[in-house]
This record gives sequence, structure tokens and C-alpha cells, in this order.
Amino acid sequence: MIEFKDVTKVYGDQTVLKDLNLTINAGELYVLVGPSGSGKTTSVKMINQLIKPTSGTIKIDGKDINDYDLRKLRLGTGYVLQNIALFPNLNIQDNIVIQLEELKVPKEERIERARDLLEQVGLEPDKYAERMPDELSGGEQQRVGITRALATNPNIILMDEAFSALDPISRKQLQDIVLELHAKAKYNMTIVFVTHDMREALRLGTRIAIINQGELQQVGTQEEILNQPANDFVKSFFKGEQETEVATAGKVIIQGYGHKSEDSDDVFRVSFEDELPALISAVREHKQVRIVFHDANYLLTIDDVLDFIENKEAANE
Repeated sequence: MIEFKDVTKVYGDQTVLKDLNLTINAGELYVLVGPSGSGKTTSVKMINQLIKPTSGTIKIDGKDINDYDLRKLRLGTGYVLQNIALFPNLNIQDNIVIQLEELKVPKEERIERARDLLEQVGLEPDKYAERMPDELSGGEQQRVGITRALATNPNIILMDEAFSALDPISRKQLQDIVLELHAKAKYNMTIVFVTHDMREALRLGTRIAIINQGELQQVGTQEEILNQPANDFVKSFFKGEQETEVATAGKVIIQGYGHKSEDSDDVFRVSFEDELPALISAVREHKQVRIVFHDANYLLTIDDVLDFIENKEAANE
């Protein structure tokens, strides 16, 4: 568990964070979302002490972070940035296990760990282990960045706008990898994910915290935020959701999202009348859901629903 208690950060006469109170439960995929300059990155960098608060306390598993050995704290915390900054003079395998080398892990174990992690993120070890960073695409480099963050088996992974510079296809692929890795780890991995993108927040978050101008606006699940925005800022930030109450699973199908399926009776079924927040919760949990329309089965995924939201938002502008 990670706890922020009355955390404030001031630079000169500028207050970047003001009285931030957050509780991130062990095993969550917790998303911090908000516009640029809202204080998201400052918050996440405090967890591994890259930035120190002006006042307030931060605790991990009940222990003040100032009482942790800094080296051990950072070795136990994975960190993935937008600009992954792989070491250009090291091949991919050595980039992944550089922290294991510092921990004196035997070479054979390091090699095995690197190959296992490459497989987990969909990079064939025989093809990628000996390559140099400049031989990889941006999406491939970010996959390597994820493996490097996982190399020491950390309990906490910090991801700061990790996919924001990627093309939409690569971004979705890496989001899927994060969801899969988190699901496999169950309660042994807490991910704190920073983004400015509403769609990414809805797609990834177990819970979502919305921050604006250094102040926490709301914390909740996708359904809670879409159904009960705490204020006008949250409502406008997730614009397109204002009509959530009247948008239903049936409307998503009628407007052409999803696809017809002849053999899907075993897929989780939602009601034609289910409203959008409940539909989002269902597709996040079950990967895809089934809706019966005119005696036929239609399948929807989270991306179908998010496409519907984005297009509804565009139509309202």
C-alpha cells in the first residue's frame, strides 16, 4: 500500500501539489490522470524519492519512505518513462539486466531472466537479445523498458506517460501487455500509471485519480467517475460522458460498433439496456461481452466502447 498524507510541493512561489491525500492499495493498477502541469508526474516521482515533498508524508506498506534505504527502495521500484533512455552501448539483453548485474546475480540467471521477460512482452529472445537499441522501433524500445522495470521483480511499477509518444497501434499493444502482466501478477504488483489521456485511463485503471492544478478532484472506478463526476472539471475532462445516463449497450451496437458472431454463447452476456458505465466495467473484466439483438449475438470489446465514446464526444463538439 502507498499512502500520501497531506502532501504539498512548492517551487518558489508556485504550489505544484496541494494537500494531496491518496491511498493506493497493494495490487492495484492505479491511474493518475489530468492535463499537463497538473502535478501527476511530481506525485509519482515522490514515490521513489526523485522529488521530495515540501510537507506531508508518504508511506509504503506503513513505513515512511524517508526511513527506507534509498538504493533498496529504487531497486524495488520499477520505473518506465516516456523517453525510455536505453543505454546505447549495451545490447538489449544487457540493458534489461543491468540492475541484476549490480545485485551480483550470476550471469546465467541474468540471461535466463532477460529471455523470459522478452517473451512476456512479445519479443522473440533469439531475435532481439543481441540487438542494439538503435535497431529497435519506438514501440519495441518501450517493451524493453517494461522488461527492465520488471527485472528485479519489484512490487511497485511506476509508469509516467510511458506510451504517449507512440502511434495508436503500438500504444494499444503495450496497454494490453501491461494489463496482461498485471493480471498474471495478481496482488504481487502495484502499478501507478500516469497519463493525460482519458481513454487510456478508462482502459487501464482499477481506480482512477483525477488531478488538476495540483489538487485532487476525484478518485473512483470508471463506473463511479462516469456516473457521478465530483465536479464540473471531472465532467468536462471526461467530456462525451455527459450523456452516459442515456447511452446503453444497445445504442453502441445500433451505431455499428462490435461485430456479429455465430458462435459466442459462452461469452458473458450484458443487457441491451445496460448503461455505458456498467458496460465498461463488464468489458474490462471479461475482455469481451455479448449482446443479443434481433435474435443474433454481437460481441463488444473495450476498444469498441471507447471508440463509441470518442466519436460521441467529437459529435458533441
